[in-house]
Amino acid sequence: MKTPTAALLCLLLLCSGAGVRADDLMDNDDLAPTADLGELPPIGQQALINQLGQANVALLQQNGQGLLGRIVQSGSNQEAYILQQGSDLMAQITQQGSGNDASITQTGSHNRAQISQNGNNNDASIDQAGTGLSSAVTQSGNGMSVSVKQYR
Repeated sequence: MKTPTAALLCLLLLCSGAGVRADDLMDNDDLAPTADLGELPPIGQQALINQLGQANVALLQQNGQGLLGRIVQSGSNQEAYILQQGSDLMAQITQQGSGNDASITQTGSHNRAQISQNGNNNDASIDQAGTGLSSAVTQSGNGMSVSVKQYR
């Protein structure tokens, strides 16, 4: 087996074993009405921004390997920000309504974060720094606010 192929297989084996609990969290349909984030790219970054409506703002910034970020917004006057630095990171923001704000900041490795907001004028943020962190926030209604900070 060639050295690059062997190295890639070792990386995939390490990533798949370390994130079992976190991947399970992202696959639970009862946490949010959105689909899971899918498979991580083995190397590099994958980013998706999908917006429907007016005056929505989205920024997705990535630096590292094995990164997946997704922002989906439907409605108007919403803001969503994802910053990822590290390896094996997954982040997703889904918003429906008007005036919602959400942000996810991830540094480290093997972290998972998901925010889902339905309604108007909601605010949510997740900050993760470390390894093996997992968090999901779901808000349905109006004028709600939540902030999650995880460090390890």
